[in-house]
Amino acid sequence: MDINDVLRRLQPYFERIPSVERPKGHVPFKEKFGWTVAILLLYFILVNVPVFGLDPSSIDIFAQYRAFFAGATGSILALGIGPIVTASIVLQLLVGAGIISLDLTNPEDRATYQDFQRFLVFVMIALEAFPQVVGGLLKPNLDVANALGVPPSVLSFLIFLQLFIGGVLIVYMDEVVSKWGIGSGVSLFILASISQAIVVGLFNWFNPQGGMPPGVFPRLVWMFQNYPLEYLLSTDGLITLFVDGGILALITTIIIILLVVFAEGTRVEIPLAHHLVRGARGRFPIKLIYASVLPMIFVRALQALIVSVGFMLYNNGVKFLGEYAPGTATPISGIMYLLSPVNSPYDWVPAFVKDPSRNSLAPYFADMPDWMIILHLIIDATILIVGGILFAKFWVETSGMDAKTVANQIARSGLQIPGFRKSPQVLERILSRYIPKVTILGGAIIGVLTLIANMLGTVGNVSGTGLLLAVSIAYRFYEDLTREQLTEMHPMLRKFLGEE
Repeated sequence: MDINDVLRRLQPYFERIPSVERPKGHVPFKEKFGWTVAILLLYFILVNVPVFGLDPSSIDIFAQYRAFFAGATGSILALGIGPIVTASIVLQLLVGAGIISLDLTNPEDRATYQDFQRFLVFVMIALEAFPQVVGGLLKPNLDVANALGVPPSVLSFLIFLQLFIGGVLIVYMDEVVSKWGIGSGVSLFILASISQAIVVGLFNWFNPQGGMPPGVFPRLVWMFQNYPLEYLLSTDGLITLFVDGGILALITTIIIILLVVFAEGTRVEIPLAHHLVRGARGRFPIKLIYASVLPMIFVRALQALIVSVGFMLYNNGVKFLGEYAPGTATPISGIMYLLSPVNSPYDWVPAFVKDPSRNSLAPYFADMPDWMIILHLIIDATILIVGGILFAKFWVETSGMDAKTVANQIARSGLQIPGFRKSPQVLERILSRYIPKVTILGGAIIGVLTLIANMLGTVGNVSGTGLLLAVSIAYRFYEDLTREQLTEMHPMLRKFLGEE
């Protein structure tokens, strides 16, 4: 009995997992927009609900990835969309390896696949929360435990339960948006999380330790109030303004936004015509970033997994892979340091890495040779570019975006390329001239853009991956809004697009 038969046999049990019911008819644009806004407001409320009983000294090993995983450290939505993304990656790997070979054009097999994916997401919620609680990373607050008169283990269970509930809420909120709203809930949460981080990174003036404010604009005002103008106009002062003041991060953020919008709008369009309806013309767009920015999520998720496994091994006495700074999940030596991501100039410019006034971990890098710091940057660049290409190819092949699958879809819809014989093989041959090349080029471009953003820093420390995700999602959300408004004004288009 293979795994496909097992999944079919378990299908009745998977079906019992509650899900959001799909609308039975067309949902008006105003109602879709209302559901989307309501879920967005609920998301912002939940990310500000703290986990009860959590000790402030707890370590979040995925803290630097929370922005593009749409989570918030210490909140009940701390896991964010991590379980959904992880389940999707695992399922894509199983499909790509041929272990699961369900026919997704068959309604029954497609239902089995979707129900198994929902089940796998719930498994991942538990697998991501449980080790952090049991491993002592998310610690129970002993004062709260004593006040309640319960042992710390009970509080640990409550922490796990809150994280699990938060993960489940994200799943169903995503389903509401996907079925009743506009676009994807996962994309909406990523966009909301990163946009919030950027806004806070621009305007936050509150620093509990006093001194320089964290927001870019308040920080620049503070610098002009506290530094002599002669110093700020000197070479060292300009470096301070650009790097420490956040001007460089602001410029980088603006340039990356413009480049991603340009790349999203750059495409090769294959002309199409319907063989039965004379005058019916269309185009199949092959975007420069054909696989979108999803490969970067996979790359960073893999890096996060490697660094977090190294941290857990380090906590259990296995130190040959590298050491971590006390009280943090940041590697400071060994292979784990070399494999960790670069997020700002303070991670790869030797003078900044070793400067205590700029880097709180500088004392741990004081004796590190400069060549190792540069090697860290080179390895991260290689991971981003090569990983971007490999994961882009993998995603295209496993998600039905390859030339053969797209050609069959176009042929089944009755469309063909004018001047060519109506045949899937002909369509595949023409699409094969573009899709493989664009996939590789797009994956490399996304890797380079992510690298540049990470090297120079971004507003709100959202990382290059997060910034690219936010811009790409915002662009596609704009396209979704335009399409929804168009189909609302012209109901016949809904039938043409297969929405009714």
